[in-house]
Amino acid sequence: MRLVIIGGSDAGITAGLRARQLDPTTDVHLLVADHYPNFSICGIPYYVSGEVPDWRSLAHRTRNDLEKAGLQLHLDERAVGIDVDARTVSTVSAAGEARAIGYDRLIIATGAVPNKPPIAGLDQLGAGDGVHLLHTMGDTFAVTKTLEEGARSAAIVGAGYIGLEMAEALRNRGLDVTVVEQLGQVLPRTLDPQLATLIETELVRNGVSVFCDTAVTSIETSDAGLEVNLSRGGQPGSLAADLVLVVTGVRPDTRLAVDAGAKTGFGGALAVDTGMRTNLPDVYAAGDCVHTHHRLLDYPTYVPLGSTAHKQGRVAGESAVGGSTTYAGSLGTQVVRIFDLVAAATGLRDREAAAAGYHPATVVSASYDHKIYYPGATPIALHVTGDTVTGRLLGAQLVGHSSAQIAKRVDILATAIHYGGSVDDIGILDLSYTPPLGSPYDAVQIAAHAWQDNQVR
Repeated sequence: MRLVIIGGSDAGITAGLRARQLDPTTDVHLLVADHYPNFSICGIPYYVSGEVPDWRSLAHRTRNDLEKAGLQLHLDERAVGIDVDARTVSTVSAAGEARAIGYDRLIIATGAVPNKPPIAGLDQLGAGDGVHLLHTMGDTFAVTKTLEEGARSAAIVGAGYIGLEMAEALRNRGLDVTVVEQLGQVLPRTLDPQLATLIETELVRNGVSVFCDTAVTSIETSDAGLEVNLSRGGQPGSLAADLVLVVTGVRPDTRLAVDAGAKTGFGGALAVDTGMRTNLPDVYAAGDCVHTHHRLLDYPTYVPLGSTAHKQGRVAGESAVGGSTTYAGSLGTQVVRIFDLVAAATGLRDREAAAAGYHPATVVSASYDHKIYYPGATPIALHVTGDTVTGRLLGAQLVGHSSAQIAKRVDILATAIHYGGSVDDIGILDLSYTPPLGSPYDAVQIAAHAWQDNQVR
């Protein structure tokens, strides 16, 4: 059986490896549009910062590793069309050579493409001018080239987690950095405003200028470099920069599949069932190009995360060789480090839960990461969202010091939500304790107790 996979990032590679693991006779062909299969896009900020000194380290597996596992890699070969009836994928190589590759089963893992906001001048300016998008290794090398040419200041458009990670990376390289966010807070899709204020304060403490409620209207070149024109409350303004980075989210890359007749779902992403099957015969899809089944919602959503893509790719690869596994669903769990703070979230925020038909209440609490009498204790701010009718845990957000095991703690809460746990269940978990690392009631349990006490009142 020949399995063709379009896309060489998390979902595509994982799908191919899983298919070969379950059926070593499967003839797997992987089409990669560039020369960098299985590279960690999430690791780009840490290469730019210098924390990861060699860009090759961003590869989850080497090309040799993948070929030893039985994947036939077609690098620098872009898929340009799918003929479902003929069961072929048309491709064009970097040298311009065209061909058609036949398949028995096909997995589409084309990922996402960066959003391009309606900023005048953005389509006319490019990397050579110092204006960058950031989504591929090619984008990464373009950014580092601008830095090596002597850029001393940067404007980052977008205060999501990639934008803030890059703000830290560029500050670590000594640049003057300004972050511009059109919405009223940093991390607007991750944190409630009260917690986002903690992250903004940390950015400012480390020398990053932050402009929220501010739109970028245009980008122009000038004798001094680049001029970024702004609008805040209807008032114009501008800032100068040597480098402009536009990171305002992504959208699913679905053109190939849609042109072949694939149906779309939430947010224009490809519609798939829990086995990652599309409506097309023997065609599967996974990763940032598909909508995502959510464990707390009766409808799919869009969750473009590397962790989600890996899980979906594994299911797609298994389904393609006849398996019956299904994707268990996402909670959108994520964590991000910004200088000395870490922010994490899982599940639904209050307004999202209300829109989904729950009866949410969100309670704010704060406690220390370990016993305060042991040196080095740091505070953790927590928001816990639960359903006031059923008591079900619906979501949580945490902000704390990078030493405070924030990722571990959000994972406790994500596990409870995954299995339908209540807020009460958190309070009675038998969690580990020793004074240098925790408390008899962990911070997440103290937050659960605060939520319970709020309901009693």
